[in-house]
Amino acid sequence: MKTLNLIFFTLILFVFGCKTNTNTPELVSNVEDYKHYLQVNEDKILGAAQQDYMFWEKKLEKEPNQFPYLGKAAASQSLLFNKTGKIEYLITAEKKLIALNKATNYNNSGYLRALARNYISQHKFKDALALLEKAEINGDRLKSTQKMLFDVYLELGNVSEAKVYLDKIENFSDFDFLIRKSKWSDHNGDLDKAILYLEKATEMVEVSKNKGLMQWAYTNLADYYGHAGQIKASYNNYLKALNLDPNDAYAKKGIAWIIYSYEKNADEALRILNATTANYFAPDYHLLKAEIAEFKGDTVLKQKEIAAYRKAVENDLYGDMYNKYNVLLFAENKTKTATALKIANKEINNRPTAQSYDLLAWTHFNQGETADALEVIENHVAGKTFEPEVLYHMAEIYKANGKLDVAQVLKNELLESSFELGPIIIEHIKNI
Repeated sequence: MKTLNLIFFTLILFVFGCKTNTNTPELVSNVEDYKHYLQVNEDKILGAAQQDYMFWEKKLEKEPNQFPYLGKAAASQSLLFNKTGKIEYLITAEKKLIALNKATNYNNSGYLRALARNYISQHKFKDALALLEKAEINGDRLKSTQKMLFDVYLELGNVSEAKVYLDKIENFSDFDFLIRKSKWSDHNGDLDKAILYLEKATEMVEVSKNKGLMQWAYTNLADYYGHAGQIKASYNNYLKALNLDPNDAYAKKGIAWIIYSYEKNADEALRILNATTANYFAPDYHLLKAEIAEFKGDTVLKQKEIAAYRKAVENDLYGDMYNKYNVLLFAENKTKTATALKIANKEINNRPTAQSYDLLAWTHFNQGETADALEVIENHVAGKTFEPEVLYHMAEIYKANGKLDVAQVLKNELLESSFELGPIIIEHIKNI
């Protein structure tokens, strides 16, 4: 699951009907650039993954003791999850990887890493860490394990350990190191270096012609360009990803965000998202459509999409994957703040990061417990993250506690992040 962008994390914060901004900036999009990507009928990659899965399942039926086939089948299921957003595929992959590791007594580092990747996708970071620690002891392909340990420690908020492993894998000629160095720079608020390292990594995979890595690099680079206000560059990189895979839902979502947040064309953004979600089923797309509906002042559509999201995440298979979304959604509902508080504390237990503590602070704020919110912010959040959404929460909390000077400083910074935050939140920021 991608963790470098803020598109997934701009949720519906207040019932606020925004009028379309007549001061629309110069357009960067052109419907002729992407219209054919919205009409794709056959997904060749999806079809190949389905056939591949059936092949390995038949092999397993004939030779059930050939446990490596479990890994092949799991890989197909993981790809199906990535292509469709259907959680059932990810869980099936997990079951097969568990069976594979049991068959090898959890002694194969490659199989341990494969299951750890699955757990990372499910936001089971502590479980992933336990597997990677075993893989590290085994020592096979140690660098691969150390790279994943960096990822997990950073997700868990253990930045000192993350830095230890980043130093262990340092190699400026290695794509895997460069993308982690980029992520580390972004974590520390140095977006310029984050972009620089990711650009170098992208150039590297372009030379190698590795289409899978190129697609990943283009979408992540597009995210970074967007954060930096380089909207045209962001748009062009999403198009590059779609040129490689016309069914890349994430790239289509990125273009929809540009058209909504930057160009203020809500109807076109919704058209893109509706075409995308005909074949891609991740629940958070409903929340983005709800936000755009709110911007339009379409209360009926907003409530419809929120209801669709809630129905989707009732599926227990999602586990803790949507905890953040649920907290932000429930915190503003006076009848659901107790539920939001419970989920926020659970998320802190799962991954005690500044972002998780922000969820707790934001819930306290919405409950009217502004002093408690401030205490959480000052002890666990301030100075530990540069995410604009978190900074917005901090500004509101500082304002509510009479710390107007601090709130004003944050407000000025946040107004420069209008693209990332979207027009609804920016309207609230203007009132700080």
